[in-house]
Amino acid sequence: MKHKEHYDDAYIVELSQKILSVMPEFEAQKFCAMLQGNLEDKELFARLDCIVDAMVKTMGDYDKNIQSFFHLLGEELEKAEGMFSFGYWLFPISRYVECYGNTNWQLSLSFIKELTKRFTGEYAIRPILREHPKEVMDELILWSKDSNVHIRRLASEGVRIHLPWSPKLLVALDEFEKYAMILTNLKDDSQKFVQKSVGNNLNDLYKEAPLKAQALIAQWQQGGTSKACEWIIKHGERNQNKNQQKRGK
Repeated sequence: MKHKEHYDDAYIVELSQKILSVMPEFEAQKFCAMLQGNLEDKELFARLDCIVDAMVKTMGDYDKNIQSFFHLLGEELEKAEGMFSFGYWLFPISRYVECYGNTNWQLSLSFIKELTKRFTGEYAIRPILREHPKEVMDELILWSKDSNVHIRRLASEGVRIHLPWSPKLLVALDEFEKYAMILTNLKDDSQKFVQKSVGNNLNDLYKEAPLKAQALIAQWQQGGTSKACEWIIKHGERNQNKNQQKRGK
């Protein structure tokens, strides 16, 4: 099933009932009427935005909605994988925070920390990071040392310069010292889920500031590297190695 096909008429009814269970004043019937029959011809993000628009028109103020959404999230994922297979239903909630999170960025940040234990928060956090880079990067440094694999992964994935499906974000360069600290805290992470994200960060960094990427890797290599760190560096340098091979032919 394609991602967009999750968000059909049946899903709308299920989502409306879940929201209604934590938000008694939610206009569930109006919400469904606005969306049913109007999503089939739309791609993924167009569907998500239609759902968010309907949420805005059938709910109260942002702070009250987010407080209710805390009770909507359900059980945390037990393993590193599963956010898209089990947590996909939360994508419109994430999109809502992505669109309106700066209404109360501190409340949004605390919600994203809980959201990412069930579904990725990498998109929701970026507008907040763009508007409040220093404060959010300080928080992500703490998240990079969290015991929960999903929170650690978000500390890395959320700050990527070239995150797929998302506009380019240069906070990594503007707050490079903090950015480097986040990646350094994660360079020996035991979870491949996190390692891949850190490697992708390095790959992104090479595209924008190759000297910074090289300097950070050299810093890591000074004291010897773990197997995890070696894998991360290899993954981060994958395009550099391809380019060198091309030049060598």
